[in-house]
Amino acid sequence: MKLAVLREETEGERRVAATPETVKKYIALGATVAVEAGAGEGASIADAEYEAAGAAIGPRGTTVAGADAILGVQGPEPAALAGAAPGALVIAALDPFRQRTRVDSYAAAGLEALALEFVPRITRAQSMDILSSQANLAGYKAVLDAAAEYGRAFPMMMTAAGTIPAARVFVMGVGVAGLQAIATARRLGAMVSATDVRPETREQIESLGAKAVFAEGLEASGTGGYAAELTDEQKAKQAELVSGHIAKQDIVITTALIPGRPAPRLISDAQVASMRPGSVIIDLAVEQGGNVEGSEPGQVVERHGVKLVGHRNVPSRLAADASALFARNLYNFLSAFWDKEAGKVVLPDDDEIVQGVRLTRGGEVVSERLKG
Repeated sequence: MKLAVLREETEGERRVAATPETVKKYIALGATVAVEAGAGEGASIADAEYEAAGAAIGPRGTTVAGADAILGVQGPEPAALAGAAPGALVIAALDPFRQRTRVDSYAAAGLEALALEFVPRITRAQSMDILSSQANLAGYKAVLDAAAEYGRAFPMMMTAAGTIPAARVFVMGVGVAGLQAIATARRLGAMVSATDVRPETREQIESLGAKAVFAEGLEASGTGGYAAELTDEQKAKQAELVSGHIAKQDIVITTALIPGRPAPRLISDAQVASMRPGSVIIDLAVEQGGNVEGSEPGQVVERHGVKLVGHRNVPSRLAADASALFARNLYNFLSAFWDKEAGKVVLPDDDEIVQGVRLTRGGEVVSERLKG
């Protein structure tokens, strides 16, 4: 089975879908691996390292030719996959809800598209979960970005000239990214509080040494570990809660997402204005519409003296580590379905993971999540 690893073409994408470590593991399974020249440059991996691991290096056309599976971080354009084997697998984070036209093109080309972000959050699939591995790094990087933009120190400092108070950090949305943001801000010495609409997160917040901030009756647990969309009444309660707390904060980090829908609005312009000048808000959901009114994708803007930070593709800002984790997630997925006798990946139709990630097959879109 030939695996093709492509150089990412999306602007600002520095990650790569395989590392020399995973190339060696694929070859040990019995696969052959072809890597497009320069694929690892953004993650500081030279072509020579892939060659040393046993991969063939070449231009895209040669890399894709005859490939049984194309591995990517983000979904490649279908036109770039000409020459792949009939029915080849396309395995990446395919962003199916926002890139539906591309998914339809995969189907039309007879490709079998597998969206790694649809890996179900079950115990057996934890090692394949790209959302968790990448969100973990995003939460960490969000705090570092906040520290870089904030014009004061994070920890309390007692000096002969007087005491500097600790920064107050408020994390909104306590998924994987939020929990890592809490932990990182605590390690830097900040006073940390956090909120979520899922009551089960209270214990997680407090276990990290942060203060849990919850409004009574504000409970909206969804499926797969995500929050559900709030009702209008719940949104009003949340706004009241945030308004009373956010004005006292120096840094706010928002992480709230709802799969397949625009990011929920958590902070209004009026609430931004209530914060003191020099404060910082990091909007990790900016590419899905944003949690913060006024935040802009790829920009650091200032409103009412408050910096709104909307970096795109935050995991890619830590490309080497993000690539290492993503590549392991991808290897864990493929190796779980590797048939030693057949010498290739075999995807059982009745498997829960396969049913979750498979978008197209046999020229059709087969994902129930996209049909609904």
